[in-house]
Amino acid sequence: MSETAKSKNVHGTLEQTAEGWNLRFVRHLHHSPEKVWAAFTDPEQRAAWFPDTMIGEFVPGATLRFVTGTKSLSEFTGTVLAVDPGRLLEFTWGDDTLRFELDPTETGCTLTLRDSLSELGKAARDGAGWHVCLDGLAIALGDRPAGSEEDRWRAVHPDYVATFGPEAATIGPPADWAESQ
Repeated sequence: MSETAKSKNVHGTLEQTAEGWNLRFVRHLHHSPEKVWAAFTDPEQRAAWFPDTMIGEFVPGATLRFVTGTKSLSEFTGTVLAVDPGRLLEFTWGDDTLRFELDPTETGCTLTLRDSLSELGKAARDGAGWHVCLDGLAIALGDRPAGSEEDRWRAVHPDYVATFGPEAATIGPPADWAESQ
């Protein structure tokens, strides 16, 4: 299992820790932490890049509800774990824990996303998914041109499978996507 991204389309890494498996993404954005924070916290801006509709307040201990909009995936909940406006947002997302950190740079900010996975078998699927979501964030912020989310996922998923290995690819795309092949 590779801990570093070797394929040209893989921007995330898969790391094993004492607690389990983590996906990690680092993206350099040409926008202030405040502007990127607004893309996290404003529901309208978040809808342009986050995979689910998120309902709830970003207050530690608050319950979040996630509506998938996908027939094969039901609604689920999470809990806000930590909030430091403009710098940190951490919450459970079903069985996973997502941590978004923003660090200012001279030209904008660095975004680090950590997804603590509930099971290794979905690492390639979720890695490709977060890759596409973070591309969507860059698109929403005006840094990249748009395109079909499913097409972008299908373009990068094989590289995540190749880099992370077959044991990290036992869970595939949402059933609705598999039907459209």
